[in-house]
Amino acid sequence: MNGDDPREDPRRRRVPPASGRPAVPPPGRPVPPPGRAMPPDPRYGRPPGGDRRPNPEDGPTVRYNPAPRRGASHVEPTQVLHRGNSGDQPLAYSQMPYEREKPRQPPPPPPRREQVRHAPTQRPVPHHDALPPRRTPPPIDAGRQPRPPRRRRKRHPFRWFTLIVVLLIVGLIAAVVHLDNSLTRITALPSYSDRVSNTPGTNWLLVGSDGRGDLSTEQEQELATGGDTGPERTDTIMMVHIPSSGPTTMVSLPRDSYVNIPGHGKDKLNASFALGGAPLLVQTVEEATGVRIDHYAQIGFGGFASVVDAIGGIEMCLDEPIDDPLAGLDLAAGCQKLSGPQALGFVRTRATPTADVDRMNRQRMFMAALLKKATGMGTLANPFALWPMATGVAGSLKVDDGDHIWNLAALGWAMRGDTVTTSVPIGGFDDTDVGNVLLWDKSKASGFFEALATDQQIPEELLTR
Repeated sequence: MNGDDPREDPRRRRVPPASGRPAVPPPGRPVPPPGRAMPPDPRYGRPPGGDRRPNPEDGPTVRYNPAPRRGASHVEPTQVLHRGNSGDQPLAYSQMPYEREKPRQPPPPPPRREQVRHAPTQRPVPHHDALPPRRTPPPIDAGRQPRPPRRRRKRHPFRWFTLIVVLLIVGLIAAVVHLDNSLTRITALPSYSDRVSNTPGTNWLLVGSDGRGDLSTEQEQELATGGDTGPERTDTIMMVHIPSSGPTTMVSLPRDSYVNIPGHGKDKLNASFALGGAPLLVQTVEEATGVRIDHYAQIGFGGFASVVDAIGGIEMCLDEPIDDPLAGLDLAAGCQKLSGPQALGFVRTRATPTADVDRMNRQRMFMAALLKKATGMGTLANPFALWPMATGVAGSLKVDDGDHIWNLAALGWAMRGDTVTTSVPIGGFDDTDVGNVLLWDKSKASGFFEALATDQQIPEELLTR
């Protein structure tokens, strides 16, 4: 701008031409004589006639001092230009002719550092096992959007194990309830005055009746039951005593035993069942033996045969052959497997020398074999054999109102091992007004049933093998 001090920007200073021509003072300023300095200018802060010594604050002093031409390395003082080359008025700083500046040269690039080639610093690398190769995902259809990756669920094998156990428990409970509801319940245990008090241990009365009400004509012919014979009677009567400790005792009570029937006098034992059903039979047995009955179970012809067939038959070993057309039985001597109808004829037949005594022995022998197979691991561990047997037993049994399927299971478990099988001591036979009857040995029978009533083992001399 006008009036700016040229000292502020040294780049704007004018350099005298290199031709050696003398500098011309600006117009309006006298030219000093040779050898003398130009008088001071009031614009630079120095009054005329003052100190002629140079002031460092005034900047450089322009002198008109023509000098001989110097070399190119010598820098001349700034020229003073006048308008129209006249020497009267010097030009202002802003009126000086514009002189283009030389373009700046870019700074030279820094010297390129040579890349130092040396081995990289080695660092310890942890060892990792080789990862299995990843499976390449199948290509995604062009028209479908890629699905986000599914979150992988954690496997919980313990949960599956718990679920299986819970399902097994629930299924077992449901099966037990179903079997318990399949039982036919009757009022079998009587309630009468002067009833025998509770005796230690657990006592069952097992009854095999000759009832044919649930059999068709074809089934009666197959089982050789002989048709309808009047009121239902008992072919088999057994007392089972389960002690607090020791082996279980199974006692056969002959159906022709001559005993006192409450309200009917002396008669055969099975007559009590025909006269008053299960309650009168139980009362007769309790008064004759002095042992209180806790549970009752009754099975008919059809149920007996179906239970045997459900477990695949029973293997029996015979010392002598048995041929009884009335029972539909024709068995050879030796060991053989009996089917349902054959097993029913085997426990009913009297075609042997001692008739009822042999039949009681066969019944006990067959009952022991039946319970042994029913409670064996081959049956219990095989649901295809256990379930038909359980449903067959539950559907063919009649029990007391207070009995359940687990009571029957406890009975079978108690008889799975060694069982003492015997019959009541026999004193002989006699003919009476009711026919030929079996008499008990009263002296032996008293001690025999006393041992059962007190939960003791029966003495060996009182046992009948």
